[in-house]
Amino acid sequence: MREFKDRTAVITGAASGIGLALAQRAAREGMRLVLADIDEAKLAEAAKTLPVAADALCTRRADVSREEDIAALADTAFDRFDGVHLLCNNAGVGLTRLAWELTTADWEWVLGVNLWSVVHAVRHFVPRMLAQDGESHIVNTASVAGLLSTPAMAAYNVSKHGVVTLSETLYAELAEQKAKIGVSVLCPAWVPTAIHTSERNRPQRFGEAALPSAASAAYQERISQAVKSGRLTADDMANAVFDAVAANRFYVVPHSRIKQAVRLRMEDILEDRNPTPL
Repeated sequence: MREFKDRTAVITGAASGIGLALAQRAAREGMRLVLADIDEAKLAEAAKTLPVAADALCTRRADVSREEDIAALADTAFDRFDGVHLLCNNAGVGLTRLAWELTTADWEWVLGVNLWSVVHAVRHFVPRMLAQDGESHIVNTASVAGLLSTPAMAAYNVSKHGVVTLSETLYAELAEQKAKIGVSVLCPAWVPTAIHTSERNRPQRFGEAALPSAASAAYQERISQAVKSGRLTADDMANAVFDAVAANRFYVVPHSRIKQAVRLRMEDILEDRNPTPL
């Protein structure tokens, strides 16, 4: 999809980080915007900064782990603008714990936001996108955690591996149907966003995470520092996404150096080796 002007983009997790950067880039491209986030106040503030006319902008609070919120978001987008041309399933959360310290509620929260939100979006957006005229594109935000397996990130890793394989499957299915819908999966490494403080937006129904053990706390500090020190920015991610959409490129891995680790993992599999520690 090469034309963006006067087309409609739907972006989840749009109040901050990569989601906001995607919204800013889409606005500069002259797109109409439907933006969703669980933090309604922050989303409203973010929307005020976007260079887009009021009649071309719609914001909605959404807990993307709930199917009904994704269904309502789809209804809003199609009712308001009569079509969706760029769907960015971007909302995401993280929780650093050793695998055996994660509670059922922890798993349900992380998988709900990171994976089930994409599952629900496929269900509620794709049939309508298939029925509309012209080209469109879906971008699912995964992570290099969907290509690797970093310690103390079990729930996050599982969710992002799920997003990658769901995206690959969706790509193959749409290609076989000769649909005019492209698919891309974004797999960034460390980007200085607020994902390491995701618990600030954890819904009450999941309860609070238990305090980490000393080992988990050490991993948590290490990952927090890695996030903060990321050299590529959210704007870099947004630019990489729009370049990929224009080129109809599926894999979007902006951190080129991380590909060495991905290659090593693939070689471990092909050579029947035990996993190489990251």
